[in-house]
Amino acid sequence: MEGARLDRWLWSVRLTKTRTEATDACRAGHVRLNGRPAKAAHTVAVGDRVEARLHGRERVVEVVRLIENRVGAPIAVECYLDHSPPPSSRDDPGALGLRDRGTGRPTKRDRRQIERWRDRNR
Repeated sequence: MEGARLDRWLWSVRLTKTRTEATDACRAGHVRLNGRPAKAAHTVAVGDRVEARLHGRERVVEVVRLIENRVGAPIAVECYLDHSPPPSSRDDPGALGLRDRGTGRPTKRDRRQIERWRDRNR
């Protein structure tokens, strides 16, 4: 096999739950292939670098093997090298923008701080 569709490959290696989700991510501009925005129908080859923002996390993977059918997780992991940055810690509430439970509704000042934090982290 010389190449595979990008959306199908993302689905096959279990980076997205459905092929439609992979297509929508490409259409929204969340997927880049070798540093360039990629459409779902772009062809992926061995050695390509795929950068995707999926499920609130930045994923950076290098294609090692091409597959077109969805396979089990142990086999899917062998099809790419993961160069993704580590996910943010769930212990740090500031990283997720969460408030303590039971503190009530955010004040106007709190809301503005949350919005500033979200704008910085986009």
